[in-house]
Amino acid sequence: MGIRSYLATYRRSSPLKSVWLAGGLVLLSPERAARAEDALRYKFQAWQEDAGRVEVLAHYALAEKDLSPNMRLRFTGLLDAITGATPTGEPAETRDGPVPLTEIKDDRRAGSLDLTHQFSRLGITAGYARSTESDYVSDGVSATALVDFNQKQTLLRVGVSGTWDEVKVFYTDAWQDKMSVDVILGVTQVINATTTLTANLTYGQAEGYLNDPYKIIRKDTEILPGLFLPLTFAENRPDERRKWIGYLAFNHAWPEQHGAFEATYRFYHDGYGIDSHTMTAGWRQTFQDGRWTLNPHVRAYRQSAADFYRVTLDGTDITPTVQPQPAGPFYSADYRLAELDTFSAGVTLTWKIRDGLAVDATYDRYVMHGRDGVTSAQAFPDADVFTVGVKVWR
Repeated sequence: MGIRSYLATYRRSSPLKSVWLAGGLVLLSPERAARAEDALRYKFQAWQEDAGRVEVLAHYALAEKDLSPNMRLRFTGLLDAITGATPTGEPAETRDGPVPLTEIKDDRRAGSLDLTHQFSRLGITAGYARSTESDYVSDGVSATALVDFNQKQTLLRVGVSGTWDEVKVFYTDAWQDKMSVDVILGVTQVINATTTLTANLTYGQAEGYLNDPYKIIRKDTEILPGLFLPLTFAENRPDERRKWIGYLAFNHAWPEQHGAFEATYRFYHDGYGIDSHTMTAGWRQTFQDGRWTLNPHVRAYRQSAADFYRVTLDGTDITPTVQPQPAGPFYSADYRLAELDTFSAGVTLTWKIRDGLAVDATYDRYVMHGRDGVTSAQAFPDADVFTVGVKVWR
């Protein structure tokens, strides 16, 4: 079963940072190619939901190589597997009762290649990424430019990315198309020797098949006069989605205490009517001349519901159709479009064994709660997330 849209929700809070996301190719800030460090990283992550719901096991590797003093190559690869059960979209029979689940199982293979060239004050990064699942194939390209001003105290960021996806759905043999474009404009300002402030603004647009082909919605339908049956239908979302994202990040270091604080805020708005707020905070503390680093961190997220989110179609005049209709009406019972909160807290411990070798381990606890008073509380999962990694460099 396809899981791309399912994983989109959870990878937003994941400490494993892939260079692609389920919603499209990530706009990365290119690092200075002149940084004289070749590196190889590997991470393993396990996402385990409570009550045996869903488990995701992911293997991630990243290799960076300086091709010249001004040119840097980066390759990222990802293999992950998902198994377990997820809500179908059918409602619980009682308030806060168990929701119907369906078994899912799929594998994903993905990779990306990025090339950065550093000019005098300008850094250019171009990238390509590809991700494949049994019923989802995605190709993406990106380009990002960084230019510094004010004696390198101000850094301007401009980037664009695009994806071309194909989705296999159950009601037709033909694959459905989806395209997306994202544009980012940002600035990082050095306030003083220990403080920086970053502000980004992103606009994105997706078009084509934007439904989750495995999510359904129920409606009590009159089959004969006076005879109603609870029938299920595929969801129907708009075939266009625009989004706007504002992002702020604040970093401050205390060199004498060997510590640093980072806080971020992200505002999101889209054409579905969803508004969301994300806040993160973390502290990095080093010990024993930098051999050990402790990084506790928290993340809080709140979103409003999509305009067309409904638990069922009962009590509406909507007549659902077998196949999605781009003209509407629109409806979805996918709990990820409901009014909800999520919260995660965790800690990362890094050990620099020696110059050129370090290992790290992370634990995060993730919880999700609905806020509409209608969607069953059992639709929203909680999870433990375990990550271990190793880095080798020279």
